[in-house]
Amino acid sequence: MPEQSNDYRVVVFGAGGVGKSSLVLRFVKGTFRESYIPTIEDTYRQVISCDKSICTLQITDTTGSHQFPAMQRLSISKGHAFILVYSITSRQSLEELKPIYEQICQIKGDIENIPIMLVGNKNDENQNREVESSEGEAIAKKWKCAFMETSAKTNHNVKELFQELLNLEKRRTVSLQIDGKKSKQQKRKEKLKGKCVVM
Repeated sequence: MPEQSNDYRVVVFGAGGVGKSSLVLRFVKGTFRESYIPTIEDTYRQVISCDKSICTLQITDTTGSHQFPAMQRLSISKGHAFILVYSITSRQSLEELKPIYEQICQIKGDIENIPIMLVGNKNDENQNREVESSEGEAIAKKWKCAFMETSAKTNHNVKELFQELLNLEKRRTVSLQIDGKKSKQQKRKEKLKGKCVVM
């Protein structure tokens, strides 16, 4: 398959069970699945606005285990942006991101211009919290990346996470809003403005 230059590739990393697939599915399809099904690797596509034209946001949801180091390296070398997910209920899942982050630095070299988001997922499970927000923020600062807490279950900060990640992209303008194209709902709302309906 030829390389498409108008793809914008986001790679999602994190330990097994932290909710990577849940975040991606919640963003792409608006759904949430209660049961846990391990991922080998899935790719989802979403149309976005990129440098005033339309391109495809390609989200690669990677495996939570470290059985496939070659796949991991390939994902990093092809990725434009990275989402590093841990669960706020598992300190171990945060620890497991360190070698992945180091590998991104090693493969990408200068990460100053690479959008990376550190994400504490499952913030709907505050009663089981093992990692405080302040710790996540401190690590993000150390890694020079952005930080956000999300909940795929309650849809908290999911769209914001992807928008924020795209906002970090400095080399081109990428946005979830597709400029100039209004959604059908927006058009309908505008059409209905100023008209009264008698039932």
